[in-house]
Amino acid sequence: MALRPAKCYRKVHRAYTRVSRRKPRKSYVKGVPGSKIHQFEMGEKGKYDYVLYLVAKQSVQIRHNALEAARMAVTQHITKRLGKGKSYFFKVRPYPHQVLRENPLATGAGADRFQQGMRMSFGRPIGTAAIVKPDQKILELHINNSGLAVAKKALKIAAHKLPTTTRIVIEETKTNK
Repeated sequence: MALRPAKCYRKVHRAYTRVSRRKPRKSYVKGVPGSKIHQFEMGEKGKYDYVLYLVAKQSVQIRHNALEAARMAVTQHITKRLGKGKSYFFKVRPYPHQVLRENPLATGAGADRFQQGMRMSFGRPIGTAAIVKPDQKILELHINNSGLAVAKKALKIAAHKLPTTTRIVIEETKTNK
């Protein structure tokens, strides 16, 4: 079964949650699929000249596969232009905790005989999403002065993978001021 469009899940709706202080929230939802994000931090930690952030402009849910696509776009663009090595440090900041559910409806001849429609339509888990608030930092990229233009372009490419409007914030590190 193919993925539903991102517009189905980008509005922030808190999921059905059981209030329990002893158990984590995922414990009552059976069969939550794993996150597609393979790494949250890439590159070499160290001192860099600039820190660039991709910041969300509005409140939105970002699915785990969109975060992974943005991560891959940034790392591919930077390694293609600057090469592998100690030229950058990159971090995906939000973690996809929110469980997304889908109530699949059957179509075609004879579907009305076995389908229940909206009766008991809790749905089954199909993925996870990160809830992002306005002005929250989504991606973080540390880079030296020589790769600043490449880093801006990489974050711009990554912004096209996300279901929200974003802006790029550039901060100079304190060691260089």
